[in-house]
This record gives sequence, structure tokens and C-alpha cells, in this order.
Amino acid sequence: MYPRTEFYEQVKERLIRYAKVDTQSELNGAATPTTQKQFDLAKILFDELKAIGADEVYLDEAACVVYAKLPSTMPSGGGRPVGFVTHMDTAPDASGTNVRPQVIEGYDGGRIVLNGAQGISMSPEDFPNLRMYVGQDLIVTDGTTLLGGDDKAAIAAVMTFAEHVLKHPKIPHGPVSLAFTPDEEVGGLAKDLDLDRFGAKVAYTLDGDHLGVYMDETFHASFATLTVSGRSVHTGTAKGVMINASDVAAEFCAMLPRFEKPQYTAGREGFFHVLSIRSSCERAEVTLIVRDHDRTQFEQREAYLRTCADALKAAYGAERVTLSIEQTYRNMKEVVDRHPYLIENLVKAIRAAGLEPKTEPFRGGTDGSALSWRGLPCPNLSAGYENAHGRFEYVPIPSMEKNVEILLHLCALFGEMEEK
Repeated sequence: MYPRTEFYEQVKERLIRYAKVDTQSELNGAATPTTQKQFDLAKILFDELKAIGADEVYLDEAACVVYAKLPSTMPSGGGRPVGFVTHMDTAPDASGTNVRPQVIEGYDGGRIVLNGAQGISMSPEDFPNLRMYVGQDLIVTDGTTLLGGDDKAAIAAVMTFAEHVLKHPKIPHGPVSLAFTPDEEVGGLAKDLDLDRFGAKVAYTLDGDHLGVYMDETFHASFATLTVSGRSVHTGTAKGVMINASDVAAEFCAMLPRFEKPQYTAGREGFFHVLSIRSSCERAEVTLIVRDHDRTQFEQREAYLRTCADALKAAYGAERVTLSIEQTYRNMKEVVDRHPYLIENLVKAIRAAGLEPKTEPFRGGTDGSALSWRGLPCPNLSAGYENAHGRFEYVPIPSMEKNVEILLHLCALFGEMEEK
């Protein structure tokens, strides 16, 4: 049995309680937030922050963002301000309704029965990372829903950290800003986070699996749509007249480099990924995403799509082919690297908690990607969950305990810095 810290019961209770609140967001939802039920957790966090004595607690009733501040405990209120951002929604990939968390105490390394009645279980043969947590207590699902550890494990750690420092005003830290946002899982990217209200000039998101992992490099990303207007006539008299939009869409897809796709790439390798093709003879639409860590290569990828579209326009008529490319997010590294102390402090804090920091280029994006380019440099610290977005999601309780420790060490380091 591993030694439990003073944070054990708090992070466990919080994650179980938060997980039971359905906050699933909706892909392509038109409302803000995409689902009103995200307010259910927002209101809980608002009340809880008030109860533990946080300052400037505020719930944005339009954007569904919760804010709070923890005053500095340094002499004369000094220290450099820092913020933490976590998201309240859960992914649309699996049900978030009627989540029934279970605690597996002292995991023995074998098969875990999640739902005996339905014959649902998980084992290290299918999920090898389970072997990393032998002897630890795990919070798991009942096999019929996701758990919501993404990102409620992070919320549990942040709220436990906040309560702890407010109860112990002698713990050294500078000013701390907190924000809890909606719709991260459907591309919200903290778009409605009010930076002025938030206050801190730098921050960290807490999201992602594997304890002790941090991210300071993400993809550059765009969303592209190719639209083709065809000309349909009877197939018996089609020669020289018909323009089959489906064929043109297929021609476009064939132009994409065969091995520059997600299933053939890893590390810093970029890709094109076709999301959908909807077509008929009269009209076709191809949607795809473009990703690359390197800015120059990313811009070349966008330029290549335009070259492909231009070739189709030349062949079938400029009025028949339209290409739109919309920015989704950009690699945070270009911004974060201008503030090296962000990673220096994070690495020190992770080591102070008894862990060896690990990082690698993240093959995706975070809220911090968008926030960094909005002027809030924002690398990411993992929340420590596993198997996110599915029925086999689980959270080792020690991972949440360790994240509380990391936050304490991190804020102490910022408390020692002069405000800029």
C-alpha cells in the first residue's frame, strides 16, 4: 500500500462528486456554451470557491467561465502572479450521463471487473499502463460511461490546492488566478476567457494523461474545406458535358501525399487528415485538418492545398472549386519559449514532488495553444488520467495528490520572483 498524503480524501471525494455531474459538450453546438448542463458544475465550483474563502469569485453567466483569485502570502503581497486553467466539459465520444465512479483500493495488477452484470472489464493485457499503478488506489467507471477525469481530475487537484493554501496562509506563494472553462473537448479553446478578469500574465493548463508530463509544444493547426459545384446531366448524353463533383473531390483527395497522414506519422511529423467527404454529381464537400509542429512546413502544407485547388480550378473552372482554410490554433512553443522561466519553474516543481519531468511534442492542441497566442503564455501540466474519452477511463488517486504537491511547489517558486 502506498503512503496516502493529507490530500487523499479531498481529491478522491472531489473527483467522484464532480464526475457525477454530466457536463458533456456538443460537437458543432451553436450555443454558448454548447450545452447548458455545463453550468451545473460551474455553479458547484462557484459555491465551493466562495465557501473556501477565495477572492473575486465570479461566474460569467453568458460564457460559463468561473474565475477566482488566491491572494499572495508573500511579504507586502509580493511574488509574480500565475494562473491555472482547467476545463469543465467532458468529451462527446462516450456517454457522460449517470456516471458511477468506483474506487479500486490497492490495485493488484490483474483484471478489473467494471460491470459484472454486463461482463465489462479491463486488464493490463489490453491497457498496459495499468501496470504502472499496481498497489495504488484507482477511480474507475462502471463500464457504461466515461469517467470525466479529463479534466475533472485536474479540477479536483486545483480545488484541493486552493483550499489548502487558503487554510494555511503561511504557505508561501504569490498571487494565483484560477479559471474553469467550458467546451474544450469540442474546440472551445478557452475563447471566452476574459484575460483582464483573469489577471495573471502567465498561466498553466492542467490537462492530459501520464503524471509528471508537461507540454510546451503543440501542432499548428487549420481546418480546410474544399467545395465543388458539378454539372449533372443524363449519363446517356454526358460525354463532354457532365462534371461529376464526386470525381473532382476524389481527385483532390488523391493529390494529398499518401504517407503524410495520421496513420503513418509520429513525433514532429505533420499530416493532412480528411475528416469527411459528402458528395453527389452536383455537389461535393471535403473537410480536412492540417497539422505540423514546424511553422514553415505548416505554411507549406496550407500552400499545397491552395495549389491543389488551383489545379482543379484550371481543369474544371474557377467558379466550380472553392477552398477555405481557417486557423484553429498555433504551436504554443513560439510564445512559451519567450518566457523560459515557465518551463524552468515547472520542471523544478515536478522534481520537488519526487518525479522526473517528461515532455514530448504534443500531437494535438490545448486551450493553452490558443491562450498563448492571445497573449497569455500557457504551457500544460498533465492531469494524470488514463484512457480518456471512453468507458475504460481511470484516474490513479496518487496522481491527483502529486499534482497538488506540484502546484504548491510551483506557486512557491513564483512567490520568490519579482512581479513584472
